[in-house]
Amino acid sequence: MTPFDRLKTLADKQGLSVNDVERRIGLGRNTLYSWKKKIPSGNNLIKVADFFHVSTDFLLGRSTDSTADLDDDNVIFTYQGKPLSKEDKALIKRLMNGKD
Repeated sequence: MTPFDRLKTLADKQGLSVNDVERRIGLGRNTLYSWKKKIPSGNNLIKVADFFHVSTDFLLGRSTDSTADLDDDNVIFTYQGKPLSKEDKALIKRLMNGKD
């Protein structure tokens, strides 16, 4: 399975097209389709991994565990691929535990 195949599978599971993913993470049209024939660049690979909350190793096929190298806070507490502040994380944890 190529990085593009993994990306496409992740997008399909969320009801997104590859072009939708490109728009949401600020990449040019057909940038991700180039993954069909070449290994993705580091920056774009990281953007896609962050967007889908998976590891870069998973996208590259080096791991079958999509979250192998991510810590729990970064998996749970991101918005549009960017980590939340410590204060926002603490507030969300309190809300999830019914303490606010």
